[in-house]
Amino acid sequence: MSPRFGIHAGLQNTSVAELQAIWQQADTSGFDWVSVWDHFYAASTFDGTPGSYENHEAVAMHAALACSTSNVRCGCLVYSAGYRHPGVLAKAIATIDHLSGGRAEIGLGGGWSQAEYAAYGFPFPSAGERLDLLEESAACVRSLLRNEVTNFSGKHFQFTDAWLQPRPLQAELPIWIGGGGERRTLRIVARHADGWNVPFIPPEEFARKRSVLAAHCEAEGRDPATIRCAINVGICADEESLQAQFGALAQFVRPGVLVGRGQELVDRIGEYVDAGADQVNFALRAPWDPGLLDLATEAVEAYRG
Repeated sequence: MSPRFGIHAGLQNTSVAELQAIWQQADTSGFDWVSVWDHFYAASTFDGTPGSYENHEAVAMHAALACSTSNVRCGCLVYSAGYRHPGVLAKAIATIDHLSGGRAEIGLGGGWSQAEYAAYGFPFPSAGERLDLLEESAACVRSLLRNEVTNFSGKHFQFTDAWLQPRPLQAELPIWIGGGGERRTLRIVARHADGWNVPFIPPEEFARKRSVLAAHCEAEGRDPATIRCAINVGICADEESLQAQFGALAQFVRPGVLVGRGQELVDRIGEYVDAGADQVNFALRAPWDPGLLDLATEAVEAYRG
């Protein structure tokens, strides 16, 4: 399986026009994928001041992405299972698949931003309970997108003879699970997902977690080769650019950021592919530096030869 390359563009502290420009440049520069994220507040700069709240809503921007591009797969990494009922979300994604002409993909995660949950009145239970919710949500979304009729009775969700029509254009619209938890999250991937995504970890850690996923697949009787494995990495020309993009999170994400130019970047991409990455997404966010997308494009072209 040849690796795919994508752009993961954050929705914080930016305008719709700026995002569309990033998406469209990626769409015409040979990338395979563009994704948005799901937050109510700016992820890296939230400190309670007015400017730190600015962030666009994910489903609406996922639809805008679908309508603004022609070639790339259109994803979200990842929708928080605690923010939307899986029936509402599956219905939205099926519609986005029509808007995109059959290029939509959906990612789900357990959610982590307690400040957002509290501000908007969503329950923020323990990590284990949030993963229970994620598993039920993934099972329901999968059934709604893949089956003619869905019946489900769980702790959190119930469906009785539920139809999702019109059907997505894709018979098997890809479902991703995001996160690196080895005991629960990767088991949920093995049970319900077509893809697994994790951000900002070094190649050796990615390879180790991928082996954990393979063990879960074996326990579930599933071929691990049927799950696409993706890494989100930052890309920066220098340390100053790293700080500008990620602010207070700069050192936290640093192990998964590609810093440099030319062959140095190509070699780093190769390390992730050798570690088992089927897809490498370059995570970009405002303040936008157009040169970083050019840098990523050059590195991908060089890697592909």
